[in-house]
Amino acid sequence: MDKIFENFAVTVLKLNKLVNKIKTYEMKEYGLKAMHVMCIYYLGEHPEGLKAADLVKLTLEDKAAISRGLALLRKGGYVTYDHDSYNADIKLTPSGRRLAEGIAEKSERAVNAGSVLETDGERERFYKILNGIADNLTQYYEKLKGSGAAGGNKREEIQ
Repeated sequence: MDKIFENFAVTVLKLNKLVNKIKTYEMKEYGLKAMHVMCIYYLGEHPEGLKAADLVKLTLEDKAAISRGLALLRKGGYVTYDHDSYNADIKLTPSGRRLAEGIAEKSERAVNAGSVLETDGERERFYKILNGIADNLTQYYEKLKGSGAAGGNKREEIQ
């Protein structure tokens, strides 16, 4: 047998772990963690602000992790809230915007260091395929849940 499952599953897991290690390493100087990278990134992409619920969906983190992460970002002066509630609009402060710019630069360096693709067309095709795999596996998972297949955990959700 070709070990297709092993190759796919282990490679995806390895990539995820490496990306998180890089995020953790890059955030140490700011006293932040890997999960803060995506919060800062998405807030940088949405200068009009986002709600915590938006960040939950975008980052694929759970609500409690986002709440803890945002509390640390607020304490560090990286984000501000338009009012005190879970439905508040959260925006980057000037130091948060500088951090977002730094994250963008570091991210670009990391992506370029890991890339084996030489052209924009190759990258576009690669991400189209990768997103297609994620979409197909999401549909497969949803069918499994809907069929009540053995071993299912009703609390488990894929974002």
